Amino acid sequence: MTSNVSEQTGIAAGSVEDRDVLRDLYAEWSEIMAANPELSVRLLRSLFDEWHQPTVEPEGVTYREDTVGGVPGIWCLPQGADASKVLLYTHGGGFAVGSASSHRKLAGHVAKALGVVSFVLDYRRAPEFGHPAQIEDGVAVFDALVADGIAPQDVTTIGDSAGGNLAISIALALLQQGKQGPGSVIAFSPWLDMENKGETLVTNDATDALITPELLAGMIAGVLGDTIDPTTPLANPLYADFTGFPRLFVTAGSVESLLDNATRLQERAESAGVDVTLSIGEGQQHVYPFLAGRSALVDAELAKLAAWYRRR
Repeated sequence: MTSNVSEQTGIAAGSVEDRDVLRDLYAEWSEIMAANPELSVRLLRSLFDEWHQPTVEPEGVTYREDTVGGVPGIWCLPQGADASKVLLYTHGGGFAVGSASSHRKLAGHVAKALGVVSFVLDYRRAPEFGHPAQIEDGVAVFDALVADGIAPQDVTTIGDSAGGNLAISIALALLQQGKQGPGSVIAFSPWLDMENKGETLVTNDATDALITPELLAGMIAGVLGDTIDPTTPLANPLYADFTGFPRLFVTAGSVESLLDNATRLQERAESAGVDVTLSIGEGQQHVYPFLAGRSALVDAELAKLAAWYRRR
């Protein structure tokens, strides 16, 4: 029987210097996008590939480009890691921007903290490829890992923002297909609400340096188009049935506009009997683990995540 455990923590914020690096990057992006409303997808992708900049390069981690299940990506290989346990990492970026390159350092930090390896997917992005192409790519990688001898329970789907949505929806898709899914799921600041109507979009609008309803609306249009209902459970897991879902670790920043995506997810998953841990970083921005290696708060968060992972 699945235990039902919820833990919500408000970790004290790090120093101003810790926070400003990520917040300032987001503020600069916001200024550029506001000044250039017709910025092409190509240039937006170049802009968001700067996402790695707040993250300190993890020591003792090497990288290898590869294709798994037909999907390109980057392996993060910490020295001494257990290669029989894999983090299947889906990057954030509204399903349209971000890449394995922009997220490899963050994925490397998490893999190192957990003592495992990670594969960061360069899944097909919107608007060229709409829902559910991104989920299909994640399922293809999962299936290929299992075919290569990795036990399903030794795979963890993990992602941030839109990639956090994918980490959850890939596990949901595997359940729907009658397959044994991942042993656990990790979501950093997951973006789930495709209806774009969360309370903290309003209450945290002044404190979030990046996310706006208008930005999200454009990304929703890019991935769902005019044909996908925004309440479709695999597109919007806030409408999903979480019965039989694996244990779940969720983070969010207290000042980010997507905070209530995490809290609503916690409520919905717990109501289905899922073991959920929710950790809220006080004063933190969207996907604050990007400060890995730079922030004592994030170092503590990764240590907490590692302890949670090892309690499997």
